[in-house]
Amino acid sequence: MEKTSEYYPVMKLPDTYKVFDFTEGYSEKEISVFIKQGGWGVGKYYEKRKGMYLAPQYENRRNIHIGVDIWAPAGEPVFAPLSGFVKYFANHTEEGNYGGTIVLEHTFERKPIFALYGHLSPDGLANLKKGQPVEAGEIIGHLGDESENGNWPPHLHFQLSVKDPGEADMPGVVSEEEAMEALERYPDPQIILGKLY
Repeated sequence: MEKTSEYYPVMKLPDTYKVFDFTEGYSEKEISVFIKQGGWGVGKYYEKRKGMYLAPQYENRRNIHIGVDIWAPAGEPVFAPLSGFVKYFANHTEEGNYGGTIVLEHTFERKPIFALYGHLSPDGLANLKKGQPVEAGEIIGHLGDESENGNWPPHLHFQLSVKDPGEADMPGVVSEEEAMEALERYPDPQIILGKLY
């Protein structure tokens, strides 16, 4: 899949932001301090991360990140990059999960593509309806804080799927055994986000 044109930014990244590398380890404290000081950062797609996914649902084997993260202060708005409609939404309250989550269905290269927006404030889910149309550039939610986003430092997990996930969920990280299949089903979000790193 090739990025064919410019889309509305999912978040309004500043001109200068940090690109994180979690292959050698992850410090929740360092990320939290960075964000509280107003820092913005990007976490990479298809990165094998160390020491980050410790909650039981990761089974101590799922550690290859299959979306793009945008780390930013809680409350920052999240936008639809192109028009579409609300397919699913849910609040995943489990530790280490997504918190407020929306899946929009968009059309990309004349085919449906499903975009997951995770770690949102659940307050934004209250007025959503399945099938609700969304315009490019429309605010679809705001970043949740640690108390409402699965206990993560505030960030957006943005993930694409070429197949309908059937619910407001996608595996944000996969195991090495699942990686090849995941690459086919979950393409690099930079085809819509543009080159971020």
